[in-house]
Amino acid sequence: MRKNSVKNTRINAEVQRELSTLIREECKDPRIHPLTSVVAAEVAPDLKTAKIYISVLGDEEAIANTLKGLKSAASHLRSKLAKSLNLRNTPELTFVGDRSIAYGVSMSKLIDDVTANLPDRSDEEETEAE
Repeated sequence: MRKNSVKNTRINAEVQRELSTLIREECKDPRIHPLTSVVAAEVAPDLKTAKIYISVLGDEEAIANTLKGLKSAASHLRSKLAKSLNLRNTPELTFVGDRSIAYGVSMSKLIDDVTANLPDRSDEEETEAE
């Protein structure tokens, strides 16, 4: 796999920022969940395609509905993106569900549960010092 150039990294960040604004302000589709985040954008080096990773705070049904709504709004979002970004080609958008935030939250909860059941180490250190 090829390492991203500085230019490609900047384009990815700009597309991510602009799409998150467009989804929040322009999309009026009721299928799109209000708590939708654009986690990452991967634009191909030739600027023809882009994978947009979307995270939705909700259940599996909310994620599926949001992806359907974004897929139907992809051409509208692409045209708005072309007007706001000055690129040679405006990439064709493909939306992908990203569950990394939900996974991180669940792992953090599991770690908190395990550490809550551990005895406090400061009590053990005090008894050893005496």
